[in-house]
Amino acid sequence: MKKILITRKLLRECEDKAAKIFEASFNSNDELYSQSKVIEMSKGYDGILTSLTDKMDAETINKLPDTIKILSNFAVGFGNIDLEAAKKRGIAVTNTPDVLTDATAEIGILLILGACRRAHEGILDAKESNWKWSADYLIGKQLTGSRLGILGMGRIGQKIAKIAKSLGMIIHYHNRSKLSNEKEDGAIYHDNLKDLLSVSDVLSVCCPASKETIDMINKDTIEYLPKGAVVTNVARGDIIDDEALIDALDRRKVYAVGLDVYKNEPNLNPGYLKHKSAFILPHLGSATKETRTAMANLAIDNIDEFFKTGNCTNKVN
Repeated sequence: MKKILITRKLLRECEDKAAKIFEASFNSNDELYSQSKVIEMSKGYDGILTSLTDKMDAETINKLPDTIKILSNFAVGFGNIDLEAAKKRGIAVTNTPDVLTDATAEIGILLILGACRRAHEGILDAKESNWKWSADYLIGKQLTGSRLGILGMGRIGQKIAKIAKSLGMIIHYHNRSKLSNEKEDGAIYHDNLKDLLSVSDVLSVCCPASKETIDMINKDTIEYLPKGAVVTNVARGDIIDDEALIDALDRRKVYAVGLDVYKNEPNLNPGYLKHKSAFILPHLGSATKETRTAMANLAIDNIDEFFKTGNCTNKVN
C-alpha cells in the first residue's frame, strides 16, 4: 500500500475509502498544518492529498522528501501549488474538475441575486424588526433584461450563463478563446476585457487565478464598468484588487458586490464589512454533501490512478 498524507479532514465515507486503498494519515482535528509541519509529516510518504488551505509554494515543494510523487489537490483550482516547482521535482499535481460545477454555479447565482436585490440589507432589517413595506423600500436591480458579463466561460461560467439566461439576462463573456456555438448558447463573445466590462451591468468573475489574472479587476479596469454595475466573484480572491473595489463601492461607481472568495481567507478585507451593499459568503461554492464527497473521492482516485498507471487524467502540470 502507498502511504498518503491527507492534510485536512474529509467526510467520513471518503476517509473510509482512502483507508481501504492506502496507508493513509488523517487529520482528525482538521488542524491547519503549517508548511513546515507538512514537510515534516510527509517524510516516508508517497503522496499528499492537499487542500486550498495548504500553501505549496516553491520553497515548500523543494523541501519535500524525494518519496513524494504526487500532490492531489482537493479543489478544481490549484493556485496554492507552484506547478513549475512541482514539475522540476518530478511531482505530479492533480485537481478535481467537473464535480463541483453545479454547486459552485448555484452560489454564483446566489451572489448575483443577493447583491442585486440588496439581500444583506434586508436580512439586517428583518433581524432588527426595523422595516415596513413601502413602494420604495429596498429597491434593487432586476435581473430581467440586464447584461451579465462572465469573465471566464469554463464549466462553471457556462452553467451560470445557462441559469442566468433562464432568468432573462443577456449573456456576454470574455475567454482566452471563443467557444463553439453550442457552448455559447447565444452568449456574445468579447475578445478583450475592456469590451466585456463596458457592457456588464453585472460581472461574474469565474476565471482561474494565475499570474495573468491576479488583480485583473483593479482601479483601472473597474472604470470600464457602467456606473452602478454589480461585481460578483465565485472564482478566487486574487483576481480582484480589494482596495480598488471597495473604493468603487465608496464612490458608488459599483452598486453592490457579491463575494464568496477573498484574498488571505479567512481574513477578508474589513472594508467589505462596512458596506451594507456587500453580500458576502464564507467560501461556500462547493459546500454540498454531494459535491464535497465527489471532490474527495476524485482526489483519492487521482492518486490511485497515478500510482497504477504512472499518469492521471486530471494531471495539471
